[in-house]
Amino acid sequence: QVQLVESGGGLVQPGGSLRLSCAASGFTLDYYAIGWFRQAPGKEREGVSCISSSDGSTYYADSVKGRFTISRDNAKNTVYLQLNSLKPEDTAVYYCAADPTGGIATMSGAWEYLEVWGQGTLVTVSS
Repeated sequence: QVQLVESGGGLVQPGGSLRLSCAASGFTLDYYAIGWFRQAPGKEREGVSCISSSDGSTYYADSVKGRFTISRDNAKNTVYLQLNSLKPEDTAVYYCAADPTGGIATMSGAWEYLEVWGQGTLVTVSS
């Protein structure tokens, strides 16, 4: 079964950290860029970060730049998103998705081209 499974979410205090994982099964991530997205209650889904399949180039939304770090371990078929200096406004369900366009679809908002979305993991930042 082809799927992506996110994990690592939870409740954390402002200023805290979490590491989210996006693990693939049924296919290899080697040839896909991977995007991370989030959707807060009552808000539209937004792109957070993306990592390319070719040279490991990364992209971050302005709202998370300098605080979040995306990385990939193709040997483990997994992509990670390190969340540091978390703020209450980072509270959301975080999703990952496989991007066959090298990251162009993720960065341009053409999300209809993304393949294999995960089910999401909830991050709650609260004191």
